[in-house]
Amino acid sequence: MATRPPPLLKIDLWAIRSGYSRIIKAHSRHFLALSLLFLLPFSFFLSIYPFIAIESYLSFLQQDPSIFPTKIFILNLLYTIPISIFSLLATGSITYSIFHGFYGRPIKLLSAIKAAFTSLLPSLLDLPCNPAYRFWDQFDPWFSLFCNSHFRLPMNWIFAYVVVVLESSWGFEPLKRSRNLVKGMKGVALKIILLFGFVISINTWRSVMTYGNSAADKWTSWVFVLNMDVTSTFSMMLMFCNLAANTVFYIYATALHGELAEDEEFAVKYSSLAVDDAKVPRVVSMV
Repeated sequence: MATRPPPLLKIDLWAIRSGYSRIIKAHSRHFLALSLLFLLPFSFFLSIYPFIAIESYLSFLQQDPSIFPTKIFILNLLYTIPISIFSLLATGSITYSIFHGFYGRPIKLLSAIKAAFTSLLPSLLDLPCNPAYRFWDQFDPWFSLFCNSHFRLPMNWIFAYVVVVLESSWGFEPLKRSRNLVKGMKGVALKIILLFGFVISINTWRSVMTYGNSAADKWTSWVFVLNMDVTSTFSMMLMFCNLAANTVFYIYATALHGELAEDEEFAVKYSSLAVDDAKVPRVVSMV
């Protein structure tokens, strides 16, 4: 009797979501801790910056115009430093955890934090490729959509930071590595970039358009504070899903390139990957 071949696992957004959802369910407290440590501060800075910027710009313009560039530079610097550090630590720790959780390995909070700090310095060279960093352009979502739709760099570099964390490389090597891995799957990469970028853009713009007036008393309003909490929390959840999606997508991409076959342990675990409760072995393929 002929043996029926295993069903194909299509590499699309739904397959990627299924891949990281089972990991999150199995380690919910671990990922909640990482999100609160690194992603929540990042999303809070990201949500509150437009309001601080609007009021600061208006205040600076009412003063001596000659000091305007200096104060704007200082304001942006004070914003950029903490948000860069938190975004890199969040990306490093979550990428590390999703990768090891995918293969059923033990995940420890201290190990994830250590991995984040270990990759912090090398990742600075590839900061623009960081998925969290790309959300900085969310204050103009239509321009972001135009760039993502007409330029190939975001798609080519979608795995760059994952490579920095998991393969301990830096400089131009992660960019080249990402470009090679994403070949044949740029459509999936584009969907990930547009989906998360657009939704987070809308979330921030909703907050700005609703409470973007220059009234100083809004900072003492419980409605405004609640809005900041909701906006930051929602952004944190979306950023986490984006980081998890990129990591699972990277694992699928390496499998499609036949790299896991060289490692017997990885190949066995991957071929019997439980993408559903039935734990049916599946073969990876592209749509």
